[in-house]
Amino acid sequence: MRVLGIDCGTEYTGYGIVEISGKSDLCCVHFGAVKLVKAFSPGERLQQVHHELTAQIAAHLPDQVAIEEVFYSVNPKSALKLGQVRGVAMLAASQAGLPIAEYSPLSIKSSVVGYGRADKQQVQFMVTKLLRLDSAPTPFDACDALAIAICHLHTSATLLRQSAGAAR
Repeated sequence: MRVLGIDCGTEYTGYGIVEISGKSDLCCVHFGAVKLVKAFSPGERLQQVHHELTAQIAAHLPDQVAIEEVFYSVNPKSALKLGQVRGVAMLAASQAGLPIAEYSPLSIKSSVVGYGRADKQQVQFMVTKLLRLDSAPTPFDACDALAIAICHLHTSATLLRQSAGAAR
């Protein structure tokens, strides 16, 4: 299974594609981040995210998409902007006919680090180790996107084992 993880942001939107082999080995296929151009209008920035994510889907052909759920923000304006980026990311996945899973930040960190309150450096360290990368993925947004994809693969594997056990 190949999963595209997306970490939506108003300055950078990270993406990361992770694949799991039959032996349950995780493999990093590709990662990066869309740096949103501040000089662009809000609509142009959303178009920028949509264009890049659509291109990544076409280039790497993921089977599923995983995205971080909206967290509560003190600033309603920031939450609204983040929601717009999430909507565009979900649209790109839906247009490609891909199923979308959503995970809370706590679930993602718990799945990857084993601790839901882990900091960015701890997540980056574990993503690097789990994917056997030579160096830590940067920027943090791309690393977070890889963590989201890993979380989905771990969760899917657990659900598959549970359903196999229930069928016996």
